[in-house]
Amino acid sequence: MRIARVVLAPVRGGFFTDDQAAIRAGAAHDGFTYTGGPVTTGFTAVREPAEALSVLLELDDGQIAHGDCVGVQYAGVGGRDPVFRAVAAAAVIEQVVAPRLVGRELGSFREVAREVDALELHSRPLHTAVRFGVTQALLDAVARARRVTMAEVVRDDWDTGAALRPVRIFAQCGDEPYDNVDKMILRGTAALPHGLVNNVEQKVGHDGEVLASYVRWVRDRVLALRRDASYLPTVHLDVYGTLGLAFDGDLDRVARYLLRLAEVAAPLPLRVEHPVDGGSRDGQVVAMAQLRAALAAAGSTVQLVADEWCNTAEDIKVFVAAGAADVIHVKVPDLGSLGNTIESLLLVHRSGLLAYCGGSATETDRSAQVTAHVAMACAADQILAKPGMGVDEGTMVVGNEMARVQALAASRRADGGTDTVASRSSEPEKVDPRRIL
Repeated sequence: MRIARVVLAPVRGGFFTDDQAAIRAGAAHDGFTYTGGPVTTGFTAVREPAEALSVLLELDDGQIAHGDCVGVQYAGVGGRDPVFRAVAAAAVIEQVVAPRLVGRELGSFREVAREVDALELHSRPLHTAVRFGVTQALLDAVARARRVTMAEVVRDDWDTGAALRPVRIFAQCGDEPYDNVDKMILRGTAALPHGLVNNVEQKVGHDGEVLASYVRWVRDRVLALRRDASYLPTVHLDVYGTLGLAFDGDLDRVARYLLRLAEVAAPLPLRVEHPVDGGSRDGQVVAMAQLRAALAAAGSTVQLVADEWCNTAEDIKVFVAAGAADVIHVKVPDLGSLGNTIESLLLVHRSGLLAYCGGSATETDRSAQVTAHVAMACAADQILAKPGMGVDEGTMVVGNEMARVQALAASRRADGGTDTVASRSSEPEKVDPRRIL
């Protein structure tokens, strides 16, 4: 089977792109938007609707494979590519990518994903969002040619041996940190609430009490609303380096605060993403490793999550080698080709750290579906509910896709079909709603 035509369609992203630097500098909420002007190059406002670009591959048998190019909410910071613009990306794909795809026979996804990642324009790699969307469409195309799910293509091309089971879901509350937490609890979500802790004064407090009070509320709300005493979700907070700002970059003070925050969260386990910002990849690795060592010396069970400055496959290798986190956020749109995401998730898993198949609220329904296949095929430890910040929609899109993949793979095995790779677990295969959530 071959690719007959490439069709491009500018579409909407699932949320908004925000100028993180402007927000840190004090841009205040004005309804849903922010006051003041942008600071980061490429932004036209502090908050603007996320753009996306659908890549539609028409195959020679008439089938249509589909992927979406899309960036992240906080573009242009922490070593990331600038704000994604759909029209400009379409021109690049037409010039650089489409001529290499039309007429191509669909064979190994692993091979073509590597080729797309190596493409350049003016001696520079293509925007990560372009490589992300094009390889989504190619994964779909290869799956259609083989007549299997995308998860089975990834599992087989990389020989992961994964059992294709749903991955634990992590939901984010956005700017609705109370009502959305209730939704998460009622749905039995495995990790919550994210918190969008992106401002010291408003969301941390200079002594940390604002954030501690919120964590206390989350804990109490879980214990009050849960339907089963065994439900103990992980409190996963993304703090965007604000703890370092609140405590003047003093890692000992940050460590002591995290110990206190863990006591507040108990009996729920605590994870904190990007607690401090080291200003560069090397600085971030050093700061995170020191903070992790300080927590370990205190006997803490707090888990640190690497995010900013851990954007590329090479970055992830450096963080893993340094033991600079307990959890690595493999932020899928930042890695470009899905091949990089797959190999990074597998590396993290093999290293004994927790592999978080993440992403951004800005993503689309399609990118969320495709990455759900990747997370299952790589036996990731956690996946982000996406797109958007509404909890219900992202949980539905990701959770439903994983349930469908599991059902199809199990049905193939029951029929003596092609899904015969041995599971990493000896447990019998069954659909467990709690695993989906």
